[in-house]
Amino acid sequence: MSTDALKPAGSLLPRHSTASALERYPLSQGVNPWLVTVSVMLPTFMEVLDTAIASVALPYIAGSLSASNSEATWVLTSYLVANAVILPASNWFGLRFGRKNFLIACVVIFTVASFFCGAAPSLGVILLARVVQGAGGGALQPISQSILLESFPIQKRSQAMAAYGLGIVVAPVLGPTLGGWLTDTFSWRYAFYINIPVGILAVLMISRFIHDPPYIKNAKVGAFDNIGFGLLALWTGCLQVVLDKGQEDDWFGAVWVRWAVAGIVVGLVGWIWRSWTRPKALVDLHILKNRNFRTGCLLIALLGMCIYITIAILPLYYQEILGYTAFAAGLVVGPRGIGSFIGSPIIGILGSRVDNRKLLTLGFIGFGVCSLYFGMVNLEIGPTTLLVPILITGFSLSFVFVPLATLSTATVPREQMGNATGLFNMLRNIGGSIGIAMASTALVRRADFYQTEIGARVGLNDPALQQKSAQAAGYLAGHLGHPAARPGSLGLLYGLLQQQASLRAYVDVFRWTALLAFFCAVAVWLFRKPPKNARAPEGVH
Repeated sequence: MSTDALKPAGSLLPRHSTASALERYPLSQGVNPWLVTVSVMLPTFMEVLDTAIASVALPYIAGSLSASNSEATWVLTSYLVANAVILPASNWFGLRFGRKNFLIACVVIFTVASFFCGAAPSLGVILLARVVQGAGGGALQPISQSILLESFPIQKRSQAMAAYGLGIVVAPVLGPTLGGWLTDTFSWRYAFYINIPVGILAVLMISRFIHDPPYIKNAKVGAFDNIGFGLLALWTGCLQVVLDKGQEDDWFGAVWVRWAVAGIVVGLVGWIWRSWTRPKALVDLHILKNRNFRTGCLLIALLGMCIYITIAILPLYYQEILGYTAFAAGLVVGPRGIGSFIGSPIIGILGSRVDNRKLLTLGFIGFGVCSLYFGMVNLEIGPTTLLVPILITGFSLSFVFVPLATLSTATVPREQMGNATGLFNMLRNIGGSIGIAMASTALVRRADFYQTEIGARVGLNDPALQQKSAQAAGYLAGHLGHPAARPGSLGLLYGLLQQQASLRAYVDVFRWTALLAFFCAVAVWLFRKPPKNARAPEGVH
């Protein structure tokens, strides 16, 4: 075969240079594999960065689009649901259209949707754009990892994944701070516009340096499971709508909620039945017969709830309760990524030497203790008060991700790995979406409960209230005049009541998250001890 036949499409190298490159880098078809690493790291970095940035900008999005904070969290949950739905289908699309073409299409969709997110004039438009963005972002990480691992010889794959993982770890460090700076300096819209230049660069590099291997080009793919995909979209979409909107309409007191729940039941039962009985279903649920994988699916869903609850509400706490700017809130929560950065090489050393169940238990307990510490917050804390627990939270999470993926897939047959990783990652996103929705609902409901409770204990004739009102009225009289001083003082005190009620609601959510983490620490021991030297497979993140 001539070197022209082996020459990658679009190559600018002369014939002899191409032959030499192919000899040096046969797996990546003549392209330096580290260029492949940078090419696939860019879209993954963009996707992870976007989630971290959006969480800091939520209060500004709410204010700009005339939405409540609970409504603004739909910006996160709508993305996660769309992301979860597309994950199981990513392998089919990669084989059907070519992995390179599919990755480029996903980056383009994600980038274009980012523009529409930034330009959205209303909450409805940004939610629609986020759904499209989630659909584009769902396959970025598993497809990128597959390309990366196939571009390196086995002995160098650990180095490649270490470099790739560094990009994923750096994104949560930069995300909150960068998002806060963009929001305060320009507008929350630039938290989405920042994806555009990164997306363009990613498309250019993928087009130039990535090529599909022969088995992808010659793959014969069966028909797409349209019914299974539709049923999956039905029950996950209805579930998210009910979780996000149900509390506003008194749950089952609203007719539409009952219909949506019926959609969840029909969609979920139909999807399970089809996935169990159809030989080539979108998701093969028979993999759940594997005890370790079944346990891992439970834990990754609960872990998704824990992580995304803290990602969503911790920046909200600093901004809504303590009055921090987006940039200041980003600086405060940023050390979580630093903790993960420190913990990653440690877990890389310990992972092959220590029972992964012990590492998982340690990670969940550390996360739970930190969440319990968050539940001790008050209105007097400073910017550095939670620095250490936030840092430890990130460190603890590094002891969860890799061991959990390793234990979950250690006994999964290689031919089932693509199916397993798609289901695993889908459940993580669905768990995160449920967690955010539950936390947002709890913040609203518990704040209302505490406001009523405090108001019942402190009547208008309460001596302490009268004294505080008189002091506030005396202060306001010099600014507003005597006629407006008394009503103004009551308004000021009512604002303090609302602040105290909201604080107690945040405390409740943090404590519930801690209990969930402690439950996970116990559930870890449902795992059977895996074979020695089990490694996390591609596509699990």
